Amino acid sequence: MLQVVTWLADEKIVLGATVLFWTYTRLSRRTDLARPAEQMLCCVALAGILPHLVKRLVDRKRPDRVVVHGRRHGIPRSGNAWDSFPSGHALHLGAIVGSLTRLCPDRFRILVWPSITALVATRIMLLAHYVSDVAVGLVLGAAIDKLVGRLFNSMRATLVAKL
Repeated sequence: MLQVVTWLADEKIVLGATVLFWTYTRLSRRTDLARPAEQMLCCVALAGILPHLVKRLVDRKRPDRVVVHGRRHGIPRSGNAWDSFPSGHALHLGAIVGSLTRLCPDRFRILVWPSITALVATRIMLLAHYVSDVAVGLVLGAAIDKLVGRLFNSMRATLVAKL
């Protein structure tokens, strides 16, 4: 069951869902959602690059190669043995959690962070990552969202000033 849930945070799934959301905003001409969709797409694109760069610099063995001895009790092996840090799943979700929070109706906003946290916790339970891998991934993703948000606001302010 955890394997299915953790799959929802996979890079390809998050990117695909974001592209579908961005496409929906374009085809439906939802101008109120255009900027959030663009920001989310930029965040996910950056989140797709960053973990690969960091993993080239940091070699950390996955816990499923270190902690588990003998029977695995249904725990699968994760990707490359030395690609533990940071968690790409957590980084992708951290990159969209800000956008999701802003897009959610007020009554559901309180559920966004706990839901994302529970989703990335599956990476720890499956022994794909250590707690620090997931925590750093979430923080890096949230930092991407903040940075992209500031860049978008700066670009919009520049355009408004020119008009």
